[in-house]
Amino acid sequence: MDTASAPSVETVLNRIRSGVRNEHPYLVGAPPQADVKLNQNESPYDLPAELKAELVDTLHDTAFNRYPAEQPAALAEALAKHNHVAPEQVLVGNGSNELTYLFGLAFIEPGTPVVLPAPMFSLYEKVARLYHADLTTIEPRADLHFDIDALVEAVTQHNAAMTVITTPNNPTGLAVPPADLERVLKATPGVVVIDEAYVEFNDYPPATELLDAYPNLIILRTLSKAFGLAGLRLGYLMAHEDMVTELMKARLPFMVDRFSEAVGRAVLNHPNLLTQRVEQMQESCASLTQALQERDDLTVVPSRANFVLFTPHTTSSDALQDALMEQGILIRNMGGYPSLQGYLRVCAGTPGENKAFLDALDAVL
Repeated sequence: MDTASAPSVETVLNRIRSGVRNEHPYLVGAPPQADVKLNQNESPYDLPAELKAELVDTLHDTAFNRYPAEQPAALAEALAKHNHVAPEQVLVGNGSNELTYLFGLAFIEPGTPVVLPAPMFSLYEKVARLYHADLTTIEPRADLHFDIDALVEAVTQHNAAMTVITTPNNPTGLAVPPADLERVLKATPGVVVIDEAYVEFNDYPPATELLDAYPNLIILRTLSKAFGLAGLRLGYLMAHEDMVTELMKARLPFMVDRFSEAVGRAVLNHPNLLTQRVEQMQESCASLTQALQERDDLTVVPSRANFVLFTPHTTSSDALQDALMEQGILIRNMGGYPSLQGYLRVCAGTPGENKAFLDALDAVL
């Protein structure tokens, strides 16, 4: 084969947008298998065996050779009922992360003003950079809470087209009071995305109570955390029905497969299971937080989610993470966030997983 006239690899790669080439892939950066996996804020509980048995028949009845619906209307209706909104206000995605990229496609052009508080789930900043937004980042207060005063000033000054607030916030576990959310919604005519991935663990009222009053509000949710479906990739957003109509124009069809939709509907049909699991995880997180706070060699950030942020006093966070990993315990190093240098994050697990983590922490420290 004569390849003398073929372009070089670098020549071809230069055709890729600079916003993409300047990024890094999203990688957790830890072994996928461990005795105790507390590094990704997952539910420690799989679906009950009896519910999985019910879903076996669903699996057999699912036609793999047929496309799913362009949008999973039955699941959207079930989610609408669960959240007391209209089905036309719901858009279901292949995990909430997929919908995050939809926001970039729908709202951001080169130079579009975007305002993000910090520290916050890194994917939002990545999407803003990928689409060459004019990005303004608002640093947190000393206690790691979002600086709402500075955020309101920034969205007003920059006429922000999109602002994102995660509450409870990943990675800190801190939550934003509804009154502060309203301050931001009132300050900008642009879109305000409120990411409530951990809403089931939060004792503040949900942002759905603000939907009717603020057409610039988009609420993002997931079935990965409290519902325990991280492996099936189901997320959704809620917004004014006209906003959903417009977002549908940019949305890829067939993003939610038939079986995942069936599992989502089945879990929503068992509300008592969700209540039970949330209570278990809240108790787990509370006991884990208390055990960490009782130590003199750690500083702990109280959480309204299913994980706890802490920093060690007597060793580096890198060394502590590595030592725990050697004992089969995975937690997350948050040093990639400038304001969280030295911090680690541990997800609340089963009582046995929590004990294994705390025992390993004793052994290391």
